[in-house]
Parts: sequence; C-alpha cells; structure tokens
Amino acid sequence: MKKLIIAAGTGFLGQVLVNHFKNKFEEIVILTRGKSQTIDGIKYVNWNAKTFSGWEKELENATVLINLAGKSVDCRYTKENKKEILLSRIESTKVLNQAVLNCKNPPKHWLNSSTSTIYRFSLDKEMDEVNGEIGNDFSINVALSWEKAFFKTETPNTLKTALRTSIVLGKKGGAFIPLKTLAKIGFGGKQGKGNQFVSWIHEEDFANAIDFIVQKEITGVINIVSPKPVSNVDFMQKLRKAIGFPFGIPMNTFLLKIGSFFIRTEPELVLKSRNVIPKRLLENGFKFKFGNIDEAFKKLLNK
Repeated sequence: MKKLIIAAGTGFLGQVLVNHFKNKFEEIVILTRGKSQTIDGIKYVNWNAKTFSGWEKELENATVLINLAGKSVDCRYTKENKKEILLSRIESTKVLNQAVLNCKNPPKHWLNSSTSTIYRFSLDKEMDEVNGEIGNDFSINVALSWEKAFFKTETPNTLKTALRTSIVLGKKGGAFIPLKTLAKIGFGGKQGKGNQFVSWIHEEDFANAIDFIVQKEITGVINIVSPKPVSNVDFMQKLRKAIGFPFGIPMNTFLLKIGSFFIRTEPELVLKSRNVIPKRLLENGFKFKFGNIDEAFKKLLNK
C-alpha cells in the first residue's frame, strides 16, 4: 500500500501536494500542529515538530515523506523571528531524522524543503546545482544549516532529496496573491532597480517536479524552479499585461523599506536577485508545463 506523509502539510504548498497526490496514494497523513482528525479520507496527526508524541509511528511503511516545516520568512527579521526561522527548520528536520532511524520499515524516500535563496545575489550568472555559488547572509546561512541538519544524519534505508524551491506561484496562496493585488491598485511597477532576477515556478510544475523526483528516485540537492528566471521589471510588466492594468507605479528601494516595515516583512524578499535554473530536472528529462511566465500568469488568472 502506497503511503504519503506530509509534515506541516496544511499550508499553501501542502495543499498543492495533497491535491496532486490524492489519487496516487492509498493513504495520506498530514503532520500538523492542529488537532488529530480525519477529513475527506486524509488523516491529520498532531505534532509539535520538536519531540516524539506518537506521530512518529505514522512513518512506518511510508512510501514518501515530504517535510515542509519552517516558520514563514515573510516577517520582520527581528532577533526573535530570526531564531524561530532557524530553529523551526533545524528542529523539525532533526526529529524527523531520529524518527526515520527508529523505524522498522522507514520511508523509502524523504524530500525535505530547502530554498533557492541558498545561492548568492546574482545578476551575472545562472546558478545551478553544480556550479551555483553559495553566498553569505542570514537567509543563506539558514539554508546551509537546514541542509546540513538534513544530510548529516545518514539514513541507510531512506533516499534523501533537498528541494531548493523558489517562489511558487499559485491561485490560493504564496506570493502571487499580494503581487496581483499590488498590480490591480496601480503599484505594479518595478521594485527597487528592477534588474534583480525572479526565480519562480507554477504550482502545477512544483507538484509535477516532486512527483518526477519520486518516480526517478533523484537524490541530493535539486533546484525546483522554472527554466527561465525573469527580471523584476519584466515580471511586473507581464503581470500588469495579464491583469489588463495599463500602468504600474514603481517602488524604489526607500519606499520598499518603508512599506515592508508597515506590512511587517523584509525588503530582501523582493530585492534579492535569484538567478537560479533547474539543471538537474532538465538533465533527467523533466518537461515543464509552464516554461514561460506569460503562460503561468494566463493559467493563474483563468477563472
């Protein structure tokens, strides 16, 4: 019997995966901070992402384990929030490593979240899994610590893959909704200089890529991004066109910093140049449904 476990699977990406995999697995278990219950045939099991409390038994005989746990980076980088961003990723990964090692029949394949933010700010070079250059700042160091916590513990009977995911564009969550709102009210111009690259992926390609990795048993680190990063100025211009809004007021760095303060987030989320490409997915023969941003926007705005 095929069994899928998604740790922290109640959010936007978790629901994208549940919708994709619901007819491909006989059993789906979501580890959640909410209460234990079963809804529409999906089993929700309470966990705190730090300690054992019975949830770990669910990992027995699992085909696939996907871990999405980690505090959202869409917040102010206060000392407290920084600590929680780091610890929420490290602790959940460590306790899952322990749970996998304790299993008599551990999950066959474990896919753990990571981030394409692990690469340095880049206007000059496309970053792939082989030749990508790792930078040095808070977000990058979180990503490095996260992957280290994941790979450091060897799990002889469980394959491991770290998903270096970029901005996932979806109808019901993630970055697309606030960006669409900005464009609709006339603030859909470039952000900062506008030359920074946006690495993105459509939600369907995100789910298909994870399915593909499982089928092909691809391990190690893998970039979950579309093949063509676009500059921020192009991204916003194409979004305005797709929405049908004629103009967009640009937001310079100073305004972005003020705006970010009021909406309790960090300007880095839009100012960092993420110039990342999916070399390993393409080399293994993965076909993207939404290879260019115009097609992705068209699909997302299709009522």
